[in-house]
Amino acid sequence: MIVSKRPTILVSSTVYGIEDLLNRIYMELTVFGYEVWMSHRGTLPVRSNRTAFENCLAAVEDCDFFLGLITPNYGSGRDGEDLSITHQELQRAIACKKPRWVLAHQNVVFARRFLRDLGHKNSEERKGLRMKKGANTLSDLRVIDMYEEAILDTKPLVDRHGNWVQEFGTDEEALLFASAQFSRVQEVELFLKENLSDPEAVKARTQLAGGEQP
Repeated sequence: MIVSKRPTILVSSTVYGIEDLLNRIYMELTVFGYEVWMSHRGTLPVRSNRTAFENCLAAVEDCDFFLGLITPNYGSGRDGEDLSITHQELQRAIACKKPRWVLAHQNVVFARRFLRDLGHKNSEERKGLRMKKGANTLSDLRVIDMYEEAILDTKPLVDRHGNWVQEFGTDEEALLFASAQFSRVQEVELFLKENLSDPEAVKARTQLAGGEQP
């Protein structure tokens, strides 16, 4: 008997301050039948001949679905002013056109709107701004860059395919979005398995639809 591979979801996020939410998302997606790759849970595929960054980016390329969380904490794992690994994972998911779902904390969304009202309309105009050390609202303004990249802000509206980003304020709101979206994906995959796994049955249905007899 051939055992089909469970679809994999990479959950990309910082960890600090949202450990409980990540644990709940992990359990929920696992119950749905997915294999969940999450560094916080130690389930990310790791190869000893790769750096930590390389392992994370390889997971983005190898997963079936990408779930990204943009939080007020930009994250560590970066050298100086380099992009955080979470930021790089998001960029790689977009570049690979990976099927993706992204959540953004309301603080990130509000901060972007506020700065735009002050005349800082994009990352270039925000370059001179710095959050003070220990700031509570955002740890780094580059979380706004992540949000703008996720919504494909620089592209014309007609070309923004895959730009939905769900704002959330509570763990319950984030969990609801993840549960609703990935339970639906599971239903689609179940439908495909039930209806398209038998080539002869598919051929018969196609012929009937075209007015032919099987």
